[in-house]
Amino acid sequence: MDPAAAAAAAAALRIDVKYFLGSWLVGSAIELTLLGVLCCQFVNYFHWYSDDRRLLRYTVAGLALLNIFKSILVFASLWIFFINHYGDIITTLQMSTTAWWDTANPLLVAILNFYVQCYFCTRLLAVSKRWWWVLPIFVTFVFALIAMVVATYYISIADNVPTTHWFAAHFGSVFSGDVLLTSFMAYHLIKTKKTAMSTHTTALISSLIRITFQTAAPAAVVAACNLVFSQLHATNRPELGFVEIAFNQILPKVYAISMMYTLNERRAIRMKMSGSRSQSQGTGSDGPTTYPRRTTRANKNDLELSRIEVVTQTETSRHVDVSGMFNHGTQHSLEDSKIRFDNADPKYGVEGQ
Repeated sequence: MDPAAAAAAAAALRIDVKYFLGSWLVGSAIELTLLGVLCCQFVNYFHWYSDDRRLLRYTVAGLALLNIFKSILVFASLWIFFINHYGDIITTLQMSTTAWWDTANPLLVAILNFYVQCYFCTRLLAVSKRWWWVLPIFVTFVFALIAMVVATYYISIADNVPTTHWFAAHFGSVFSGDVLLTSFMAYHLIKTKKTAMSTHTTALISSLIRITFQTAAPAAVVAACNLVFSQLHATNRPELGFVEIAFNQILPKVYAISMMYTLNERRAIRMKMSGSRSQSQGTGSDGPTTYPRRTTRANKNDLELSRIEVVTQTETSRHVDVSGMFNHGTQHSLEDSKIRFDNADPKYGVEGQ
């Protein structure tokens, strides 16, 4: 080979290695760090919510096992790249088509993302009570998963052009699905907030709106970065497309943290609502305020705040639970309302039933 051509090829290869291995290393380091955060969330969940429905606890356990498995693969890939094949640049770059764990990595990421997306779709269904609000979003997420299956096939045969197109279809669908999911959820919560008569119900819904945007924003941003960098493979700087690897490595952990934050935030809302209740009850000149009658009803289908209940406490009271309150047929009394908590933990200062 011409020395000049060989030097140019070597320089291009060094650039590819820098962006490929560099992105893999940075993304893997962040991914393993986020696993630590996620493990703390899992421990807190199983400690705080031992009375959650069995199906929900199994769902969280499945999420934990899948994410631990993904992190094991991430650590193993780092060992293979930087220890077993240290300095073997050609083999390292070829592993995307020859090593199953490298070829299937984007697909595993898509499966983990879809797992959490299904949970949030179920959450939207519990809020909206209408399947047609959820169906288009769910179909979008299913299409995103199918697009990644097709992209994985083209990765395995090293066909870069269709791979880039299917990556665009996948990440575009994930991003648009996240935006629609967040928008629909916020719409229903804001609509309910406007019709709420109780200040406690309004405060509770405001907390749910805040959680909705807090959990949706990180995943949407990472998915958008994935979409942008995955398309740079088809430009005059194709090496920049490898930066997508770093964002793709951490996306499942961002999704999982969002789901666990949503579940674990119930405890903080309990404590907040308990404080509001204590202040509103207070003591007057004749002693503590009392209420003539209370009615409660446990809600077994609430996926978001399963133990928080909003109870209107008057002689003609009407109960509204967290998932049931999103049913627009529910009426609020114009009288004073209070927050009460079902099966609360006394050690947090929350009164139980």
